[in-house]
Amino acid sequence: MKRTVDEHAARFDEVAGEYDDSKTPEYRACADLVVEHAAPSSDDVVLDLGTGTGAIALALAGEAKRVVGRDVSEGMMDEARSKAADAGIENTSFGHGTFRDPAYEGPASIVVSNFAMHHLNDAEKREAIERIAASDPDRFVLGDVMFFGEPDPEEPFYAPEVDDPATVGHLVDVLTDVGFVVTAAERVHDQVGVLVAERPWSDETVA
Repeated sequence: MKRTVDEHAARFDEVAGEYDDSKTPEYRACADLVVEHAAPSSDDVVLDLGTGTGAIALALAGEAKRVVGRDVSEGMMDEARSKAADAGIENTSFGHGTFRDPAYEGPASIVVSNFAMHHLNDAEKREAIERIAASDPDRFVLGDVMFFGEPDPEEPFYAPEVDDPATVGHLVDVLTDVGFVVTAAERVHDQVGVLVAERPWSDETVA
């Protein structure tokens, strides 16, 4: 991580009020794909890591039993709580947590994250994915800045001074190392995509 957790939190606290209006078409397309692939049922509890202003959490709340959002920025989560209250959504909760310590010990059959994990370096991403796998979800859907090829150093989609995206290959390797099967890889942009990882609960799933 190129900055500390507190530095990232402060940076997002400053922009929380304008964050939703600042998103690119690629970000919005990625968020839509995360929601589509998460596809919770009324029995599912969803854990949204790096929930931000709750865009994914609130979009999933109508179908899920419950959605738990975790983030390091109180300002972003205040926005999420406000949007939930305005929409009358009562099955979401938001609290402080990180990828490697989400501060949540309850069940989560689906874990999602959108545009957050790229703040971690490759070793930290592995630790985060290991922690997610240890919580034993059926499905993990990751939308993020990720490299499908060589990034153009003249036109990076991300901010090199604060972000540290991984290649798709690295992410797939880590996901499979911890026991997931990658069932979909959606390319939104050369530097943006969505990976869907599921548990091989049966021989039929593996086949």
